[in-house]
Amino acid sequence: MSTPANPLRIDADRLWQSLMDLARIGATPKGGVCRIALTDEDKAGRDQVVQWFQEAGLAVRIDEVGNVFGRRAGTDPQARAVATGSHIDTQPTGGKFDGNYGVMAGLEVVRTLNAQGIQTVAPLEVAFWTNEEGTRFTPVMMGSGAFAGVFGAEDICSQQDGAGITVGAELERIGYRGTVACGDVPGGPFAAYFEAHIEQGPVLEAYDKPIGVVSGALGQQWYDVTVTGMDAHAGPTPMDLRHDAMLAAARMMDAVNRIALDEAPHGRGTVGHVQVLPNSRNVIPGQVKFTVDFRNLSQDGLDRMDLGMRTQFAQLAAQCQCSVALEQVVKFEPCVFHADCVASVRHAAEQLGYAHMDVVSGAGHDAVYVHGVSPTGMIFVPCKDGISHNEIEDAKAEHLAAGCNVLLHAMLERAGIA
Repeated sequence: MSTPANPLRIDADRLWQSLMDLARIGATPKGGVCRIALTDEDKAGRDQVVQWFQEAGLAVRIDEVGNVFGRRAGTDPQARAVATGSHIDTQPTGGKFDGNYGVMAGLEVVRTLNAQGIQTVAPLEVAFWTNEEGTRFTPVMMGSGAFAGVFGAEDICSQQDGAGITVGAELERIGYRGTVACGDVPGGPFAAYFEAHIEQGPVLEAYDKPIGVVSGALGQQWYDVTVTGMDAHAGPTPMDLRHDAMLAAARMMDAVNRIALDEAPHGRGTVGHVQVLPNSRNVIPGQVKFTVDFRNLSQDGLDRMDLGMRTQFAQLAAQCQCSVALEQVVKFEPCVFHADCVASVRHAAEQLGYAHMDVVSGAGHDAVYVHGVSPTGMIFVPCKDGISHNEIEDAKAEHLAAGCNVLLHAMLERAGIA
């Protein structure tokens, strides 16, 4: 048994090899991974992980939207499980670690306990959730959202991709449309859920900290914006008589940036997609469509950003003799993770002697939805240059091992050693 002076640690080489082996499925020429949800590559990845679960002695169950759970029994049959997990689907030009790390870290926790002959009081579960990325099918974080009751399973299975193929049909085709009802966990909801993940940002690397203790996740509000002016010839139309939708939109995009800066340090404002019509060199644009992504750690902050945007956009449109229409298309409430789970992560980092700092997640994660039904916490480790959703996504083996060690001890604290 381990002692406080010499705490139990995972097999870092085995963890790294698992990540590299999984990355071969859907590997891209630039060293990344393309394993989009419910494709043949996703099926191959799922099959591999399920095989590893079974080899580690986990009892596998699959729910009706394709979420997969591997369960390691505890000594108390009445105890609720302590769980971990993430996702194995990727972006079209994704990396080896986003999502995959959380699943392989959970598997490595189980393998370590097996190797050491350690039994927990509460059962342990490792999950991988369907379609976290939302690349082929929407909504994003589909599987965990259905698990938490945010989405209905029938509605999820009826969602279509661009070719009109449904989620349900693809789950059937690849053999992962299970019979377990979404959210049905033996013994009741998870007693705790932890998710290990690369940070996907630059903070931990900048501060040279191997462990981020994640206190919560930023709320998100997304908008589609349409600015309407008047197409006109670029030559004969004087500047003061133009109804230039692009000029108005450009000023609005600048306002998005300023609104977010006013909400430092947790405000985020991004314009990521722009469509200009008619998009001709010598025609004054008559219509511009663009997206706005606002994020903040508090709903009050998001409300201020929303009001500021609506007020300033109306003023800027009038100045440019245009009109503007906004539609809110996504809303995720800010998430504050459970204090006990956050404390377990911090205690594990301290016990293991790892430098750590409190951070917030700027991205969406399955843990955000699971938080709605179970106490939840997250563990971040650095990624090179903060780059993610990219084939060059990278992380140091020692950082990945550190995060997995923290996960191991946080789960043991919550599950108890028999």
